[in-house]
Amino acid sequence: MKKNNVILIGMPGSGKTTIGTELSEKIGYGYIDSDSVIVAREGKRLNEIIAEIGREAFLDIEAKINSELCADRCVIATGGSVIYRGYAMEKLKTIGRIVYLKIPYEIIEQRLGDLKKRGVALKEGFTLKDLYEERTPLYEKYADIIVELKGDTIAKSVEEVVRALQ
Repeated sequence: MKKNNVILIGMPGSGKTTIGTELSEKIGYGYIDSDSVIVAREGKRLNEIIAEIGREAFLDIEAKINSELCADRCVIATGGSVIYRGYAMEKLKTIGRIVYLKIPYEIIEQRLGDLKKRGVALKEGFTLKDLYEERTPLYEKYADIIVELKGDTIAKSVEEVVRALQ
């Protein structure tokens, strides 16, 4: 398997899906949303899966699906919690470059609604701020490239990612 994919990681609301679809068109790559793959395989929305089987079991399913992805010249938008299972991240590193879409907490907070309805794998008692502080070092650990976004337009954000990939 060639290492010719672009794998987007980052917080929920960082723009992985939106930027990922636009980026794939701009660079002529296919597009995979790993959350959509999970939903298709499990036959349920993310929030339903988490409610039914719990956070840890969901993280295992997410990691398994991400580690089994076979892609060639694709932009892959991962779920925000993929970084909790190191083996999945190591597998993803073998098929592409990991790009962390780093966005200020304040912008994430503005963009997100109800985390549970959105299907965010949140630890019991955790706030969005707790989640941001816990995940940021993990995103940075696994990233090959960190793109700092300021909440600009989609087109400007895509340009930032393209520039970082060159």
